[in-house]
Amino acid sequence: MLIVDNVTKKFGNFTALQDVTLEFSNGVYGLLAPNGAGKTTLIKMLTTLIFPTKGQILYDGVEITKLDETYRNILGYLPQEFGYYRNYSPMQFLIYIAALKGIDSKTAKHKSLELLELVALSNVKDKKMRKFSGGMIQRVGIAQAMLNDPKILILDEPTAGLDPKERVRFRNLIASLAKNRTVILSTHIVSDIESIADQVIMFKDYKLHCCDSPVALKGDKFDTLEDVFMHIYGDDELSA
Repeated sequence: MLIVDNVTKKFGNFTALQDVTLEFSNGVYGLLAPNGAGKTTLIKMLTTLIFPTKGQILYDGVEITKLDETYRNILGYLPQEFGYYRNYSPMQFLIYIAALKGIDSKTAKHKSLELLELVALSNVKDKKMRKFSGGMIQRVGIAQAMLNDPKILILDEPTAGLDPKERVRFRNLIASLAKNRTVILSTHIVSDIESIADQVIMFKDYKLHCCDSPVALKGDKFDTLEDVFMHIYGDDELSA
């Protein structure tokens, strides 16, 4: 289990997150809040790109900074904008990333083919990515994050800039990946998580506002998760 224990993150005098406590087990967790609310700050701490000012993050009872490479070996990460080589094919790119992760060549080839089938790109596995749509690139991103068969998969705004059809495809893919692992999905797009998230996490004023199922958050008062979002953040922050 992944536990965020009373974590605060400050940048100088600015507090980006304050006293956040969360527990993650298997399933899909949607980090839903407007841009600038602290979602990416939390994700960067979960991926050890930055570190808490106060508090600790634990995996199976051990602080993740002490686990070091052991923790990174069970982690898959798709940043909001990930670097890729436009003149590489998806297959070339995955083999390259697998080598960086220390995966042997035979396993890398087998796993890459398997993942490209999973993300519906096997028919273009040898095509150069420079002509790919944004959705296709994001699916390559998911594939590279899955190369080490991670127990924790973290996705930062994975559907930003995608058209509605690609977003639906992406949601279905994410739901299929959540069996037997923790998937943490950061977004400000309500529809991305309403149908797939087991738990929705919302921040307000840089603090944890709520963490509950979509059904529980809607309760008897709200018809949709969008209504909950508008009630908490206001109409101006809503992205459909």
